[in-house]
Amino acid sequence: MTKLTRSYYCGASYSQIIYETIGNYFDRTCEANPDGDALVVRHQGIRLSYSQLREKVDQLATGLLALGIAPGVRVGIWGPNSCEWVLVQLATAKIGAIMVCINPAYRTYELEYALNKVECDTIITAEQFKSSDYLGMLQTLAPELADCQPCALQSKTLPHLKRVIRMGKEKSSGMLNFDDVCAMGAAEHHARLAELAAELRPDDAINIQFTSGTTGNPKGATLSHCNILNNGYLTGAAMALSPEDRLCIPVPLYHCFGMVLSVLACVAHGATMVFPGEAFDPLDTLKTVQDERCTALHGVPTMFIMELDHPDFSSFDMSTLRTGIMAGAPCPVEVMRRLISEMHMKDILIGYGQTEVSPINNMTLPDDSLQRRTETVGRAVPWVEIKVIDDSGRVVPIGEKGEICTRGYSVMQGYWNDPERTAETIDAGGWLHSGDLAVMDSDGYVQIVGRIKDMIIRGGENIYPREIEEFLYQHPAISEVQVFGVPDEKMGEEVCAWVQLNAGHELSADDVKAFCQDKITHFKIPTHIDFVDEYPMTVTGKIQKFVMRDTVTERLQRETG
Repeated sequence: MTKLTRSYYCGASYSQIIYETIGNYFDRTCEANPDGDALVVRHQGIRLSYSQLREKVDQLATGLLALGIAPGVRVGIWGPNSCEWVLVQLATAKIGAIMVCINPAYRTYELEYALNKVECDTIITAEQFKSSDYLGMLQTLAPELADCQPCALQSKTLPHLKRVIRMGKEKSSGMLNFDDVCAMGAAEHHARLAELAAELRPDDAINIQFTSGTTGNPKGATLSHCNILNNGYLTGAAMALSPEDRLCIPVPLYHCFGMVLSVLACVAHGATMVFPGEAFDPLDTLKTVQDERCTALHGVPTMFIMELDHPDFSSFDMSTLRTGIMAGAPCPVEVMRRLISEMHMKDILIGYGQTEVSPINNMTLPDDSLQRRTETVGRAVPWVEIKVIDDSGRVVPIGEKGEICTRGYSVMQGYWNDPERTAETIDAGGWLHSGDLAVMDSDGYVQIVGRIKDMIIRGGENIYPREIEEFLYQHPAISEVQVFGVPDEKMGEEVCAWVQLNAGHELSADDVKAFCQDKITHFKIPTHIDFVDEYPMTVTGKIQKFVMRDTVTERLQRETG
């Protein structure tokens, strides 16, 4: 390969982009591998072959059609990992409804915003998970559920929501049960499903993923069949997945990591999806890899570290593993060495991207050196262009720092119902601006060196300070608040808030945390809270968050010795 002189690289490919819908591609996979293992959900005791999975997907799809759900209708899915979640993902794709992924850690404040932002017509929800009472929160936001007929909700707070479909066997006023919906499809709905297979288009929107922005409120990144099917296919191809492979999936489905890089990667190659539990648990993951003889394992660095450091790690047989993806944060060299030597993941890949690019735009490959798999995020994936630019939009020379931008099939259609934010992110040339600072070498490998956007990454979760700040401004005692991340050995970063109070008010750190409890997602609640009289500023009046971060970091280092 000719050495690059400018920071531009296009991923090469010897095959064509898959230009078809997820539903049609899924059906072809099922026809090619009907008896192969498709889905294992250990905590639910579920094992399905591809033919059985297709039958269940079609039952749900025709049930949703029977309810009147049509192409383009937004259907929310809210809950932890489950068989039902996978069925909803594939069934909505087959009927052309747009699945809206709702973070299972959302509280009422965030749920109300998300449902109203994209005008959700239907929500499919779990009963509860850990401290989240999903049904209770919906009943709080829409008390009209107590007296309405199913499918006839008229809520003052959630004016677009018509239907609530709940998982589980219990009955709830105003709600339908998931299993009952799966039994509603009649011959006419199966006929309509067959018609839709020919009518739906690869460029149709099929998924909305909420990604927080620096302006405070989450934005709905709108993704098409073509966007996420190809990203899943390429991810699976990079891991050399086949029907013989079994992928252990402890990452959450509501993220692209779960629903694209895991579910669609398996579907695209006929591999087996294996879910250890509702959410990540290191012991459950280790047991699952051993018992199910998994060949691949996904996770963020924090997950892999917790698995390797588990006191019972040495008692488990990890010898079937060979590959997987680590993404969400940089990989420490020592962790990579241990994954290769102790977990046998010699072909583990590093992925980088963002929700807005479906989500992977850069990836290492199995034959890349250890150095490149720990110091870089690889090169652009096939069919995708990457460039690094300066403040004027010019491509910088190799080795110089700038903003990384992406163009290609994977770039989202835009932020749902938000043309202004979309225009700020995707320029006239079709380039999506990441907000991340990067350096490209002469072979096209990219190193991420910082963030333009003031984002916090805690345990693989992207947290945007402005969203937390705008929430805390609602407290009557708070005059000003600045939120930023500080280094944390276990989580990568933790959330810190510097708070200024209105005159005459008193507040403790526990008071602030209590105000957040059950209203915003638990990992967004500040771990460290300082009350201050002023903020460090430049001579032009701009707040210097890096000074605040350094101050807190130095103090924490002194306190921990």
